Amino acid sequence: METTVLAVFIFALVTALATGLGAIPLIFSHVIPERWLGYGDALAGGLMLAASFNLIFEGIDYGLYKTMGGVLLGLVFIVLAHRYLNHSPQKEIGNLRGAGALKALMIVGVMTLHSFAEGVGVGVSFGGGQSFGAFITTAIAIHNIPEGLAISLVLVPQGISVWKAGFWSVVSSIPQPLMAVPAFLFVSLFRPFLPVGLGLAGGAMIWMVFSEIIPESIQKLGKERMATAVTLSIALMIIFQVLLGA
Repeated sequence: METTVLAVFIFALVTALATGLGAIPLIFSHVIPERWLGYGDALAGGLMLAASFNLIFEGIDYGLYKTMGGVLLGLVFIVLAHRYLNHSPQKEIGNLRGAGALKALMIVGVMTLHSFAEGVGVGVSFGGGQSFGAFITTAIAIHNIPEGLAISLVLVPQGISVWKAGFWSVVSSIPQPLMAVPAFLFVSLFRPFLPVGLGLAGGAMIWMVFSEIIPESIQKLGKERMATAVTLSIALMIIFQVLLGA
Protein backbone atom coordinates (compact mmCIF):
# COMPACT_ATOMS: atom_id res chain seq x y z
CA MET A 1 0.00 0.00 0.00
CA GLU A 2 1.34 3.41 -0.96
CA THR A 3 2.04 5.72 1.96
CA THR A 4 0.40 9.15 1.75
CA VAL A 5 1.42 12.38 3.44
CA LEU A 6 -1.93 12.45 5.25
CA ALA A 7 -1.36 8.95 6.64
CA VAL A 8 2.08 9.94 7.96
CA PHE A 9 0.62 13.06 9.60
CA ILE A 10 -2.24 11.13 11.25
CA PHE A 11 0.08 8.40 12.56
CA ALA A 12 2.44 11.03 13.98
CA LEU A 13 -0.46 13.00 15.47
CA VAL A 14 -1.54 9.87 17.35
CA THR A 15 1.93 9.68 18.93
CA ALA A 16 1.51 13.26 20.17
CA LEU A 17 -1.96 12.64 21.60
CA ALA A 18 -0.72 9.49 23.36
CA THR A 19 1.59 11.65 25.48
CA GLY A 20 -1.43 13.19 27.19
CA LEU A 21 -2.49 9.77 28.48
CA GLY A 22 0.42 9.89 30.91
CA ALA A 23 -1.47 12.40 33.07
CA ILE A 24 -4.38 10.01 33.71
CA PRO A 25 -2.94 8.28 36.85
CA LEU A 26 -2.75 11.66 38.59
CA ILE A 27 -6.52 12.22 38.26
CA PHE A 28 -7.06 9.98 41.27
CA SER A 29 -4.87 11.97 43.65
CA HIS A 30 -5.82 15.61 44.30
CA VAL A 31 -3.72 16.16 47.43
CA ILE A 32 -0.17 14.83 47.16
CA PRO A 33 1.92 14.49 50.38
CA GLU A 34 5.43 15.97 50.32
CA ARG A 35 7.03 12.53 50.45
CA TRP A 36 5.09 11.40 47.38
CA LEU A 37 6.14 14.54 45.55
CA GLY A 38 9.71 13.42 46.10
CA TYR A 39 8.92 9.98 44.73
CA GLY A 40 7.21 11.67 41.79
CA ASP A 41 10.36 13.65 41.03
CA ALA A 42 12.50 10.51 41.36
CA LEU A 43 10.16 8.55 39.08
CA ALA A 44 10.16 11.35 36.50
CA GLY A 45 13.95 11.57 36.69
CA GLY A 46 14.37 7.83 36.19
CA LEU A 47 11.97 7.74 33.25
CA MET A 48 13.74 10.67 31.60
CA LEU A 49 17.21 9.19 32.15
CA ALA A 50 16.20 5.87 30.63
CA ALA A 51 14.52 7.66 27.71
CA SER A 52 17.56 9.88 27.13
CA PHE A 53 19.98 6.96 26.89
CA ASN A 54 17.54 5.17 24.62
CA LEU A 55 17.65 8.21 22.32
CA ILE A 56 21.45 8.28 22.39
CA PHE A 57 21.85 4.57 21.61
CA GLU A 58 19.27 4.91 18.84
CA GLY A 59 21.32 7.78 17.43
CA ILE A 60 24.54 5.74 17.58
CA ASP A 61 22.97 3.28 15.13
CA TYR A 62 23.01 6.14 12.61
CA GLY A 63 26.41 7.54 13.57
CA LEU A 64 28.51 7.63 16.76
CA TYR A 65 30.26 10.96 16.27
CA LYS A 66 27.18 12.79 15.02
CA THR A 67 25.27 11.54 18.05
CA MET A 68 28.00 12.57 20.50
CA GLY A 69 28.21 15.93 18.77
CA GLY A 70 24.48 16.23 19.30
CA VAL A 71 24.89 15.42 23.02
CA LEU A 72 27.41 18.27 23.36
CA LEU A 73 25.10 20.63 21.45
CA GLY A 74 22.26 19.61 23.76
CA LEU A 75 24.41 20.35 26.80
CA VAL A 76 25.37 23.81 25.51
CA PHE A 77 21.78 24.55 24.49
CA ILE A 78 20.20 23.58 27.81
CA VAL A 79 22.81 25.43 29.90
CA LEU A 80 22.36 28.63 27.87
CA ALA A 81 18.56 28.28 27.93
CA HIS A 82 18.59 27.75 31.70
CA ARG A 83 20.74 30.82 32.26
CA TYR A 84 18.51 32.91 30.01
CA LEU A 85 15.29 31.76 31.69
CA ASN A 86 16.81 32.10 35.15
CA HIS A 87 17.63 35.76 34.51
CA SER A 88 14.45 36.56 32.60
CA PRO A 89 12.04 38.78 34.54
CA GLN A 90 9.01 37.06 32.99
CA LYS A 91 8.95 33.39 33.91
CA GLU A 92 5.45 31.95 33.75
CA ILE A 93 3.47 28.99 32.53
CA GLY A 94 -0.24 28.93 33.23
CA ASN A 95 -0.70 30.30 36.76
CA LEU A 96 2.89 29.56 37.80
CA ARG A 97 5.52 32.22 38.46
CA GLY A 98 9.16 32.21 39.53
CA ALA A 99 11.00 28.97 40.34
CA GLY A 100 7.95 26.78 39.76
CA ALA A 101 7.45 28.30 36.34
CA LEU A 102 11.15 27.88 35.52
CA LYS A 103 11.04 24.17 36.32
CA ALA A 104 7.81 23.73 34.32
CA LEU A 105 9.21 25.64 31.34
CA MET A 106 12.39 23.58 31.41
CA ILE A 107 10.63 20.21 31.50
CA VAL A 108 8.17 21.13 28.74
CA GLY A 109 10.98 22.70 26.68
CA VAL A 110 13.30 19.71 26.97
CA MET A 111 10.57 17.23 26.10
CA THR A 112 9.52 19.39 23.14
CA LEU A 113 13.12 19.39 21.92
CA HIS A 114 13.14 15.62 22.20
CA SER A 115 9.93 15.44 20.15
CA PHE A 116 11.58 17.11 17.15
CA ALA A 117 13.99 14.19 16.89
CA GLU A 118 11.21 11.63 17.34
CA GLY A 119 9.13 13.37 14.65
CA VAL A 120 12.01 13.07 12.20
CA GLY A 121 12.36 9.42 13.21
CA VAL A 122 8.69 8.78 12.41
CA GLY A 123 8.97 10.41 8.99
CA VAL A 124 12.19 8.60 8.12
CA SER A 125 10.70 5.25 9.19
CA PHE A 126 7.84 5.66 6.72
CA GLY A 127 10.47 5.96 4.01
CA GLY A 128 10.97 2.23 4.57
CA GLY A 129 7.31 1.44 3.86
CA GLN A 130 3.97 1.93 5.58
CA SER A 131 4.07 -1.27 7.64
CA PHE A 132 7.50 -0.44 9.07
CA GLY A 133 6.47 3.18 9.68
CA ALA A 134 3.29 2.07 11.44
CA PHE A 135 5.29 -0.25 13.71
CA ILE A 136 7.79 2.48 14.65
CA THR A 137 4.97 4.98 15.18
CA THR A 138 3.06 2.58 17.44
CA ALA A 139 6.21 1.97 19.48
CA ILE A 140 6.81 5.71 19.87
CA ALA A 141 3.15 6.32 20.80
CA ILE A 142 3.31 3.72 23.59
CA HIS A 143 6.72 5.04 24.63
CA ASN A 144 5.24 8.57 24.86
CA ILE A 145 2.78 7.59 27.60
CA PRO A 146 5.39 7.27 30.41
CA GLU A 147 7.04 10.43 29.05
CA GLY A 148 3.71 12.21 29.51
CA LEU A 149 3.62 10.80 33.04
CA ALA A 150 7.10 12.20 33.67
CA ILE A 151 5.98 15.67 32.53
CA SER A 152 2.80 15.49 34.62
CA LEU A 153 4.70 14.33 37.71
CA VAL A 154 6.68 17.57 37.50
CA LEU A 155 3.84 19.94 36.54
CA VAL A 156 1.02 18.81 38.84
CA PRO A 157 2.98 19.29 42.11
CA GLN A 158 3.79 22.83 40.87
CA GLY A 159 0.07 23.69 40.87
CA ILE A 160 -0.88 22.81 37.28
CA SER A 161 -4.17 20.87 37.05
CA VAL A 162 -4.09 17.30 35.75
CA TRP A 163 -5.99 18.32 32.62
CA LYS A 164 -3.56 21.16 31.88
CA ALA A 165 -0.64 18.83 32.56
CA GLY A 166 -2.09 16.46 29.97
CA PHE A 167 -2.49 19.40 27.59
CA TRP A 168 1.12 20.53 28.05
CA SER A 169 2.25 16.93 27.58
CA VAL A 170 0.51 16.84 24.19
CA VAL A 171 1.92 20.28 23.32
CA SER A 172 5.44 18.97 24.02
CA SER A 173 4.85 16.29 21.37
CA ILE A 174 3.32 18.51 18.67
CA PRO A 175 6.69 18.66 16.81
CA GLN A 176 6.24 14.96 16.02
CA PRO A 177 3.49 15.37 13.38
CA LEU A 178 5.00 18.69 12.24
CA MET A 179 8.43 17.15 11.59
CA ALA A 180 7.23 13.74 10.38
CA VAL A 181 5.77 15.02 7.12
CA PRO A 182 8.83 16.92 5.79
CA ALA A 183 11.10 14.10 7.01
CA PHE A 184 8.96 11.62 5.06
CA LEU A 185 9.01 13.80 1.93
CA PHE A 186 12.76 14.40 2.12
CA VAL A 187 14.09 11.24 3.78
CA SER A 188 17.54 11.50 2.22
CA LEU A 189 17.85 15.12 3.41
CA PHE A 190 16.72 14.54 7.00
CA ARG A 191 18.40 11.18 7.72
CA PRO A 192 21.94 12.63 8.24
CA PHE A 193 20.61 15.02 10.91
CA LEU A 194 18.67 12.39 12.85
CA PRO A 195 21.59 11.20 15.07
CA VAL A 196 22.45 14.83 15.89
CA GLY A 197 18.85 15.51 16.92
CA LEU A 198 18.63 12.34 19.00
CA GLY A 199 21.90 13.11 20.77
CA LEU A 200 20.91 16.73 21.35
CA ALA A 201 17.62 15.74 22.97
CA GLY A 202 19.30 13.05 25.09
CA GLY A 203 22.06 15.37 26.33
CA ALA A 204 19.61 18.14 27.25
CA MET A 205 17.37 15.67 29.09
CA ILE A 206 20.24 14.22 31.15
CA TRP A 207 21.31 17.71 32.25
CA MET A 208 17.72 18.60 33.16
CA VAL A 209 17.37 15.51 35.34
CA PHE A 210 20.51 16.15 37.38
CA SER A 211 20.13 19.92 37.55
CA GLU A 212 16.45 20.33 38.39
CA ILE A 213 14.65 17.08 39.19
CA ILE A 214 17.04 14.95 41.26
CA PRO A 215 18.02 17.79 43.67
CA GLU A 216 14.35 18.43 44.51
CA SER A 217 13.75 14.73 45.07
CA ILE A 218 16.73 14.61 47.46
CA GLN A 219 15.29 17.51 49.45
CA LYS A 220 11.98 15.68 49.90
CA LEU A 221 13.20 12.10 50.31
CA GLY A 222 16.88 12.05 51.17
CA LYS A 223 19.61 10.45 49.06
CA GLU A 224 18.88 6.78 49.76
CA ARG A 225 15.15 6.83 48.99
CA MET A 226 15.72 9.02 45.95
CA ALA A 227 18.42 6.68 44.59
CA THR A 228 16.21 3.63 45.18
CA ALA A 229 13.23 5.20 43.41
CA VAL A 230 15.32 6.40 40.46
CA THR A 231 17.00 3.00 40.06
CA LEU A 232 13.66 1.15 40.09
CA SER A 233 12.06 3.56 37.62
CA ILE A 234 15.03 3.24 35.24
CA ALA A 235 14.81 -0.56 35.47
CA LEU A 236 11.07 -0.52 34.75
CA MET A 237 11.51 1.87 31.81
CA ILE A 238 14.27 -0.29 30.32
CA ILE A 239 12.10 -3.42 30.63
CA PHE A 240 9.25 -1.49 28.98
CA GLN A 241 11.48 -0.34 26.12
CA VAL A 242 12.96 -3.82 25.54
CA LEU A 243 9.53 -5.49 25.52
CA LEU A 244 8.27 -2.79 23.17
CA GLY A 245 11.08 -3.44 20.73
CA ALA A 246 10.82 -7.22 20.98
